[in-house]
This record gives sequence, C-alpha cells and structure tokens, in this order.
Amino acid sequence: MSRIIAVANQKGGVGKTTTAINLAACLAEKGKKVLTIDIDPQGNTTSGLGIDKTELEHTIYHLMLGESDIEECILENIFENLSLLPANVDLAGAEIELISVESREFLLKKYIEKIKDQYEYIIIDCPPSLSILTLNALTTANTVLVPIQCEFYALEGLTQLINTINLVKSRLNSNLELEGVVFTMYDARTNLSLQVVEEVKKNLHTNIYKTIIPRNVRLGEAPSHGLPINIYDSNSKGAESYRLLADEVIDR
Repeated sequence: MSRIIAVANQKGGVGKTTTAINLAACLAEKGKKVLTIDIDPQGNTTSGLGIDKTELEHTIYHLMLGESDIEECILENIFENLSLLPANVDLAGAEIELISVESREFLLKKYIEKIKDQYEYIIIDCPPSLSILTLNALTTANTVLVPIQCEFYALEGLTQLINTINLVKSRLNSNLELEGVVFTMYDARTNLSLQVVEEVKKNLHTNIYKTIIPRNVRLGEAPSHGLPINIYDSNSKGAESYRLLADEVIDR
C-alpha cells in the first residue's frame, strides 16, 4: 500500500520544494518506488528535477481539467525509481476554471486512486497558500509533512497550518494525520535557530523529526542543475541530512 505525504506550509520560503524533491529522491535511492506530484503553479519541483516546464504537453493542469489521462501526464523514471507528475504556470488558471466543477476538492484524489498502488511513496509539493490546489493535495494525502524554517515567526505559521489540517480532517479527509515537523535552514552558528527548535518542541505536541536540515550551499545550487542533492553532491551535508530524513520516514 502506498503512503501519500503532502509537503505543506502556508508560509513560503521554508524549504518545502527542497524537501519534497530531496526526500523523494532519497527514498528512491533506497529502492522505494516513488511518485512526486508538483501541484504548485510555480513548477519548481518540476524544474528542480531537470524538466523543462515550457516543453510539457501534459501536466497536472490538463489532468485536473479532464483533458489528459494520468498515464499521459506522469513522466516515468526520470531518475531510477523516481517518477513525476509535473506542473507549470498553466496551473495558476485552474483556480478559476474549477470554480463551477462539482467536488473540485477531490479531483486529484480521484485520479491518484487509479495508480497509487504502483508506488510505495507519493510525495506532493503544495503551493505556499491555502488554495483549491492545496485542498486537493490534503484530500489525497494520508499525512502532512511540515517543513519549518528556523526563524522567529515559525511557530505562528505552524499553528495556522495545524488548524487547517484539523479543519480538512473534520470536513474532507477523516484519515488525514500530521506526519511530523522537519526543521530546515538550520544555522548552527546562530542562537536563534536553537531557540526556535526548543520553542517548537516545547509548544508542539506532535512528531518532530530528529533530522534537522542545515543551511547548505550545495542544497541551494542543486535545483539550478536540475538534480536532487543526492545526485548533485552525494557527499554534502544536505544529501546526508535528507538520507537520514528518508530513513526516519521509512521507519514511521
């Protein structure tokens, strides 16, 4: 049975796409069959995995509008064991075009149901907002993984997100659980990073991953080369951290 994990945070710039790409790639590296779904109109997961967004004929946008079959949209094995359901800027129009569609919060779930058993893990990269696209991800997922940047406002955004997850759980997806929180962009040289970690641990009664993702130059460079960190620089601290995170996800 596949595990479907939405990587979500209503705040932007917290390492969400970096986490979606590299967690998926490290799970694939460990021999797991993985599908990554890009449901963010910016399409950063798509380009971060080396796909030219402008050349795509079939994307998640065409799928949700019923213009393409899911088999046409999925790019199989772009890296070993790792497939992608891509997105590009077309998806920005989906919000308006889906307004009159019945059960529009469940469109993605309907399509993923058909193919989910072909994969052990499905990782969904959500937009940094609570939109119809994010709702589609949350109705499809079993769990939500929340990346948190080690900064002052982290806790504020997290409380908001947990309220959203609880609302979705009560109204749309009773099986949805919080997978856990992963700290990103950790800078060991600052007291603030340490304080944020301690503060969240103290106030949050949920799973917090032991693995903390550091600020790492190589992690920042990898997307511009269209490669996940474990391929771009296999020995970097970033690659090491995401492998440890993948181990923790598997163990859960």
